[in-house]
Amino acid sequence: MRRICLTLPTDRSCPATIAALGEEAAYAVEHFDIDVRLLILDSCPPPVYAEHTEAVRRLPAHPRITVHHLDEARQRDFLAAAVARSGRAKPELLLDLLLPDGLSYGACTDRAFLIAAALGCESVHRRDSDSRYQRLDGRTVFPVHHELRTLGHRAADAASRVTATDLPAACLDHRVAMVGASFIGELSVDLAEIEAADPAVYHDVVGLWAPAHWSAERRRELVAESFRGAGTEPFTHDRSLLTLVDPMRVDMCNIAFHGVHERVPLPPARDTIGSDYFLIHLVHDARLPGVLHNRHIVNYHTGERRTGPGFRAYQRRFVKFLLSMRYFHHVYDRMAAAGDTLLDGSGRVRGEAVAALARESTALDRGENTARLDAVDTAYRKLGGRYAEVADLLAADRDRLLDEARDDMADFALLTEAWEALIAAARVTPVAAPPGRPG
Repeated sequence: MRRICLTLPTDRSCPATIAALGEEAAYAVEHFDIDVRLLILDSCPPPVYAEHTEAVRRLPAHPRITVHHLDEARQRDFLAAAVARSGRAKPELLLDLLLPDGLSYGACTDRAFLIAAALGCESVHRRDSDSRYQRLDGRTVFPVHHELRTLGHRAADAASRVTATDLPAACLDHRVAMVGASFIGELSVDLAEIEAADPAVYHDVVGLWAPAHWSAERRRELVAESFRGAGTEPFTHDRSLLTLVDPMRVDMCNIAFHGVHERVPLPPARDTIGSDYFLIHLVHDARLPGVLHNRHIVNYHTGERRTGPGFRAYQRRFVKFLLSMRYFHHVYDRMAAAGDTLLDGSGRVRGEAVAALARESTALDRGENTARLDAVDTAYRKLGGRYAEVADLLAADRDRLLDEARDDMADFALLTEAWEALIAAARVTPVAAPPGRPG
């Protein structure tokens, strides 16, 4: 029986999200002949972990749904065993990249990829704790509906299960590697306050994630659609498109991968917004089939990133995202030029080719990033108040920020070089069960 991993990485209290995820798992087994491993990777402190444990206990039992609720200690035990079994060099560094002392959007999902392999799952379906599902006529609109209809199937066969297709004929023999949608609601990056305070400053800041050589017009177009997802229009009926999915049309809170996540990891950069979006670009650039649907998730922001230390930390993560684009744009351009030559004879991504591009990018001149920091400094001081305070912090941390942006790509190259060995090791590494619970 086909086995999937429905996963929720979290570092915040989200019992309602856990309950909703349980409902999505129940929907999946009711409508498809599958086995679901519901994987909650919990980085919360003990009181919140206990709250989540109670939420898990309240989930209805089903013979084809197994819940794995793992705190960081159990995650570390599994990862240490898998890393050791892989035989790769620098095991301590690899373990640190996979479970860092700090926030990493990419690393938390990489852990899900590895544990999914250990659990025998052929696909990973990711959701986020700061989002919720839409409802229509009293029923919940679950993205897994579209994911399970097409993911992993040969594209030519999946064509009959979607509303429309515009996939090039040369791609029809490949399997659908990604199924995703976006979100409605608040901006995916918490910058609405800047836009409300000064639209011109918002344009200048958001435009910094574009390549430096872009024209003013292209930059304006990028700013206009950045971080807005699918807008605000609620779900009314299903639509799905078999295509080479535009990375701007999907979000990591609403995504599923088949195959590609076992060939290339996500960048494990610490404290960097957007570090988990790499595979979306890779699927597109390697010309792997995807399905874009419209069961968008509702995005919202929690309060901790808007006041005090949380605000300052969030702004630093955003600035690190801007700096990371110096390197990612280089890799994306090279991947787009390579196209399906990134695939081997079986249609699988060649991880070593991606690692080489990531490593190549680390030699780029960092003058472009120096200019980005100058522009952020000017913009934040114009906003004043707590943004000027952030500018002071960024100025004091300037050299470290520049170094981290480059070093993060070197870490990504290293992890990618080790990834297939880590996946193979994970497949034969047990996942420890919490005390008193199976699985």
